[in-house]
Amino acid sequence: MTSDFESTITGTRYSFDSLTEVLAKANEEKTGDELADIAADSAAERVAAKDALSRVSLATLRENPVIPYDEDEVTRVIQDAVDEDVYGKLREWTVSELREFLLAEETTEREIAEIRPGLTSEMVAAVAKLMSNLDLIQATSKMTVTARCNNTIGGEGTLSFRLQPNDPTDDIDNIRNSIREGLSYGVGDAVIGINPVEDNAEQTKRLLEITKEFIETWEIPTQNCVLSHITTQMEAVENGAPADLLFQSLAGTEAGNESFGIDVELLDEAYAFGEDECTAAGPNFMYFETGQGSELSSDAHAGVDQVTLEARCYGLAKRYDPFIVNTVVGFIGPEYLYDGKQVIRAGLEDVFMGQLTGISMGIDACYTNHIQADQNDIENLAVLLTAAGSNYFISVPMGDDTMLNYQSNSYHDAAALWDIFDVHPAPEFESWLEAMGIVEDGQLTEKAGDLTVFLDEPEEHLRQEGTQ
Repeated sequence: MTSDFESTITGTRYSFDSLTEVLAKANEEKTGDELADIAADSAAERVAAKDALSRVSLATLRENPVIPYDEDEVTRVIQDAVDEDVYGKLREWTVSELREFLLAEETTEREIAEIRPGLTSEMVAAVAKLMSNLDLIQATSKMTVTARCNNTIGGEGTLSFRLQPNDPTDDIDNIRNSIREGLSYGVGDAVIGINPVEDNAEQTKRLLEITKEFIETWEIPTQNCVLSHITTQMEAVENGAPADLLFQSLAGTEAGNESFGIDVELLDEAYAFGEDECTAAGPNFMYFETGQGSELSSDAHAGVDQVTLEARCYGLAKRYDPFIVNTVVGFIGPEYLYDGKQVIRAGLEDVFMGQLTGISMGIDACYTNHIQADQNDIENLAVLLTAAGSNYFISVPMGDDTMLNYQSNSYHDAAALWDIFDVHPAPEFESWLEAMGIVEDGQLTEKAGDLTVFLDEPEEHLRQEGTQ
């Protein structure tokens, strides 16, 4: 019996039983797929799967989601969002033809934007699997996705940063000082976002209040967020907490989201709640985090590879028009991404897939101490993704988050990336940095890294710069 998905490589015929198997085995090497026993058994089989996948039509991918429509609400969200008119123009394209379209020199950003509504997450994942790292960078560099909360990120020539002032005891003084230091290095335009030690409404409210007070005192054009569970944040806001962004982790399957304590109904409720209660100017006020392998960690992967599941996270996120989506690419551990090579590949895949989906995409270029990676690996990833056009990165003091016990980009990495690529913070935020005397003519001044700037009264800085 002949399979619909087969390929012959160096005289050996490889046959695949399903589209889900082709997608899994066409994936670049990932320990998560190996752990799930769905990865290619050899490099030759991986090449064969890529060859078979290249000839699959977009219609086949649309008609065969990796989890059936009637079994999974994430599938339903993705499928129901497809613009049928746009899809009708693309349905006969093969995955190879989609790849060539994205990489063609003559293809414009506008033309890519025009096809987005006709794509499903399986299509987005499939084309990523046919691309080299350089292909992913080139294609991503053609795509601009902007979003606005209290400022605008993602514009051409900009690179934003989340200021992450986590503290292992939620000590308010330590958090404030970390905020001061980060701002003095010019970071914080994506969000000042705290991962709390305690996930309860009282502590969430407290942290939202101190960050909002700091933002308002210094008239900073940015947004605050505390990354507790979405229901905790809603309770805190109901109790009077000022939240610019509402946060939640997402998975690419219904079962995976159940393990996070969420479903589409709750996310819809949170979105409606945020429209009424968030303190941001908007219109974008949702913040999501994802990461390859999260579904496997909760035994909710349904036999699907982690790249395809990650793309489905973005398909779900798109429903809520988020301000930022962040892949914590090396945080979960070596069970899913073994070393720096796999982390770099996953980061490039994720930002590409997010941008192609049409969401404001950023990354935590990070690793944990038990993974085979080091600071050079994530600095390499930061350079590659700045070239690609990532909307933002996470930044933590000295690159070491002592609360979450992992390594990321540091506050001062931002200056190097801005300088190398001649990019800038969000325009409103950069104007504020100039008014504070932290930036002049696009360069950090001698005030950079001096958190004592923010120990004075605001009037001593802002008024003398003529902003009041």
